[in-house]
Amino acid sequence: MGMTTVEKILASHSDQKEVKPGDVVMVEVDVSVHFDRMRPDVLRINDPNKVVLLHDHLVPAPTVQAANNAKLLREFVEKFKVPNYFPVGAHGISHVLVAQEGFALPGKILTNADSHTCSSGALNCLARGMGPSEMLYILCKGRTWFLVGPTTKVVLEGELPERVYPRDVIHYIPGKYGDFAGRNLEWHGDGLGGIGMDGRLTMATISAELSAEFSLFPYDSILEEYLEGRAKWPYEPAHPDDDAQYDQTITVDLGSLEPQVMLPGKVAWNSRSVREVAGQKVDQAFIGSCANGRLSDFAIAAEIVDGRHVAPGTRFIVTPGSQEILKQAIKMGYVETLMDAGAVVTNSTCGACFGGHMGVLGDGEVCITASTRNFKGRMGSPSADVFMGSPATVAASAVTGVITDPRDI
Repeated sequence: MGMTTVEKILASHSDQKEVKPGDVVMVEVDVSVHFDRMRPDVLRINDPNKVVLLHDHLVPAPTVQAANNAKLLREFVEKFKVPNYFPVGAHGISHVLVAQEGFALPGKILTNADSHTCSSGALNCLARGMGPSEMLYILCKGRTWFLVGPTTKVVLEGELPERVYPRDVIHYIPGKYGDFAGRNLEWHGDGLGGIGMDGRLTMATISAELSAEFSLFPYDSILEEYLEGRAKWPYEPAHPDDDAQYDQTITVDLGSLEPQVMLPGKVAWNSRSVREVAGQKVDQAFIGSCANGRLSDFAIAAEIVDGRHVAPGTRFIVTPGSQEILKQAIKMGYVETLMDAGAVVTNSTCGACFGGHMGVLGDGEVCITASTRNFKGRMGSPSADVFMGSPATVAASAVTGVITDPRDI
């Protein structure tokens, strides 16, 4: 029986010739990513070269506790001479950095103590968020275990219409099919040819909100070109067997999609076309996070606000996914365009996405965001409402002060 791409990567990292849904498999981990704090009581680690350390959620440190945790991380780097360290100034959101710096690679297994680790699936890399105890074990032993889940094959056909984006695709799917708890997603179809790396990274990241275990994109010419001169190590791409057994197949006609908004509170069965909720007043509009803080998102937002101004009574905050992205956005003139329109552009960090700093929501406020989560209390006050949309929808809403279909700007 043929294996899916997910199953083939798991089998290749284990001592098993093949794996199938329901199996428990012990695997060697190629890269483990850790951020913001490290335990001082660790005596020995498996391999310093397989570890990536950085600061991302709280940069620069907004509290004494955050500053002390950052100190622990720097001390850990010194103690174990970890070469793959990104200090403040060279920092970025972990999932953005591992793609940008060539650590997330085809056919490899990557783990991170953050739930959006499936982001690296955009690079044909099997990646998953793990709890702190398991991450400690991986750090020290270099291995972990997974329960092999069934896989859904998602076939994308056609092309996205104007002002409809990969972010809208990944909102539409849970709106129509619900969640994928305990399952893997594998992306297929000719529609992928029109979706670049930034869009794939967005879709892989938001797969965490669909409760997917792994979300894996194919190795194709788009990914090959992205990795040229970027990959830190040699890699072997993974492909499904011709007779791979998929538990479910979903086909999405990209050409039929409209801009989507995720309503507050949850993701499964909770998306609508933007026009269905247009007119909802917003206090804050946010673009950032590991889902949408990339250069193309800056470009889209700048294009929409160019010559316009953020609406009175609305705050517009844009946070890059890495310092490198910020530098490029400055070079391209996007930052100036956004600031001329009245937006706040911050340094690279997770920031407002998790209600940490630089954009926390107050009681009863409404936010439209191109970040990762919309549950109650995520971005600040538990009485605030968080809608999610594409960067185009967020930028359009920022200049009108109400949720707005970007096609109407």
